[in-house]
Amino acid sequence: MQGTQKKYWVIGLSFIIMLILAFIFGLKPHYLKQDTRVNSSDIQDQTQASHAETSTNTTSQTHMFSSQSQQDTQINCQIRVDQVNRLVVNEQTKDCFEYFITQYGEKNIQQIKTDFVTYIKSSFKEPISSQLTDLWSRYIQYREQLGLLEAPNIKPEDPKYYRTIFSNMQNLRQKFFSTYESEGLFGKEDSYNDYTLDRLAILDDQSLSTEEKAKQLAARFNQLPEDWKENLQQLSQLEDLRKLTSEIKARGGSATELRQMRTNLVGADATQRLEKLDIQRDDWKQRVNQYLTDRDQITQSSMSDTAKQTAVEQLKTQQFNNPSEQLRLHTFESVHDQGGKLPFSN
Repeated sequence: MQGTQKKYWVIGLSFIIMLILAFIFGLKPHYLKQDTRVNSSDIQDQTQASHAETSTNTTSQTHMFSSQSQQDTQINCQIRVDQVNRLVVNEQTKDCFEYFITQYGEKNIQQIKTDFVTYIKSSFKEPISSQLTDLWSRYIQYREQLGLLEAPNIKPEDPKYYRTIFSNMQNLRQKFFSTYESEGLFGKEDSYNDYTLDRLAILDDQSLSTEEKAKQLAARFNQLPEDWKENLQQLSQLEDLRKLTSEIKARGGSATELRQMRTNLVGADATQRLEKLDIQRDDWKQRVNQYLTDRDQITQSSMSDTAKQTAVEQLKTQQFNNPSEQLRLHTFESVHDQGGKLPFSN
């Protein structure tokens, strides 16, 4: 069991590292873009384009405040205000901050701070200008303090390790932002990461059978907003299928157990499609292995090199007459000849 537990965390480690980096560097999947859910009659958009006198001025601003690598982009500051001229804090606000922060490396942090304040003062009227500048200042301090957080004194294999990092980051935000500001800047990102950590906790729970894990994973997935499910299905459910399938196969589980797990996780229709895919994969695996065995017999025979090459080509054409299969087969031949593990799908 310990080996299986460690395997899960090794498998998920790179994804979790990306998760933590997403917090630190402001990266996120496209489906986490914030829906501000503010009635359109209560807000007005303020962007740099709406404040620029001409498109020429907008282009000039881009060159002035962007790094060299951003010269072909527009400054991403689609700031919103409500009817009483207060800043609406959402992920568009965060995107504006991050547009400038990602210049780090091409510019030093002091230049970035100066550019941001100059841009805001030239692009937004009061009181929005001051509100943005104040929030920016606290956001920068938060990002700087984020880099100073210490790793928890817990083994990385323990599910509590990354949950603790997540909690520490949320606690740090309380020092710099109001509840409203934190929800606006990080709300959907936090929901996504809560879901990810819950998934990994379920997969790591050694008290659960694979069938129970599948049920809990499906239940957790169904708690997501509808507009998230389509995007996350490829990212999470297929990965969960792969992990639970590997667990069942590693301990010699039955086809019935595999079918039940899949049915609990993705439903009967998807399970039938997966079983057909299993048959296709098994057929491919058998054909490839037989071909490589026959090919080895030819290449190790006493025939001339020309005769060997002709015989191999004839063998390949007989067993794989589809050009796309022959192209795919080339990878297996190369790996086989180098003594590597053949890249069959599990």
